[in-house]
Amino acid sequence: MLKVRNILKRDMELFFNDLTQDCKVSSDSSDITLLADFTEYNPLHNGHFHCMKVAKQQVNESLFVAIVPGLFERSGRGIPYILPREIRAEMAISVGADVVVEGPPMGIMGSGQYSLSLAKMFKALNTDFIPRGYKAFNGFGNILKRVNMGHHIAPRPYKIIDKTTGEILLKDKLTEDNYVIVSFSNSLSRVGFDFKDKFIFVERIGGVSGTLIRKSINKNDFNNVLDMMPPQTINILRREIKNDGIIFGIRDEESILDVANNYSFEELSSLNLFNEKLAKRIVDKRPFFDVNQILKSIPQGFSTHFTQRVLSILENPIKKEIISEYINKYPSTVRILSYKNKESLEKFKKKINNENISLFAD
Repeated sequence: MLKVRNILKRDMELFFNDLTQDCKVSSDSSDITLLADFTEYNPLHNGHFHCMKVAKQQVNESLFVAIVPGLFERSGRGIPYILPREIRAEMAISVGADVVVEGPPMGIMGSGQYSLSLAKMFKALNTDFIPRGYKAFNGFGNILKRVNMGHHIAPRPYKIIDKTTGEILLKDKLTEDNYVIVSFSNSLSRVGFDFKDKFIFVERIGGVSGTLIRKSINKNDFNNVLDMMPPQTINILRREIKNDGIIFGIRDEESILDVANNYSFEELSSLNLFNEKLAKRIVDKRPFFDVNQILKSIPQGFSTHFTQRVLSILENPIKKEIISEYINKYPSTVRILSYKNKESLEKFKKKINNENISLFAD
């Protein structure tokens, strides 16, 4: 618990320090080809490695940059990651990434906020190619084709539309991985990033389950999932388990309860992801004596991911207006979590459009 509390305190300081910085855009860039992928590596498994390997084979002599979220160590599902981001970055470097940079604070943002921030990071990195895994199904190939034509593809309730042509491409929902592609391309369009012919779509391989891996690690018995991960990941996991480095599922419950029990209705309403209905529900149901009571108080209709993100916001209480300001400035700083060698680092610095670069260890 103390380790997690210290991580959250450090990251809150980093967050507000980033907020004081202004993005300094550079007009200089090198002709180095930069591949950038965004993934949580929670942990890095064979599916991630396959996508990286295929992309690097297709684009020779390139710099592979992994974008790994991020501040507060909370996943897209709103729950604490298996390992802190610097260790997840180490995994990426060990299997072939050249540079790993810190992505947006995923677990305290709405999906649209995160996707927009991520798009701004890809623009700042002056990205040439974007590898992305997908799950094949009949009709999705046409959507991928439109994306790589540079069309503005946007998700709508129970349909996918091509805003460039006005066509409805699909009258259905997409699975999570495929939805991310469409949502992200929509965000790239919004920030004015030309992604025509820049996506490298890699079909997902079977026999890998990140959820099963995380459950097995949490039980400290992952012999049944060893074939789902590269040896480098397994070695790092074993080291971190031995060193008590796993942070999966560990929250600062004292802080969550303090905010839920003591913030006023107005203060709760002002928090990111909150609205008046949710704030009133929290106020009406308190006092809370454990986190599960808070989860049960959240109105029906919200997804499991959203309820966990609510806990993450209570754990790291940041106002909507502050998040909006953060997104407007993002990325004020490109923070490097890890890199292969000095040559890779120098190539990276010459390539990207942001002059504010820092090393996570600094």
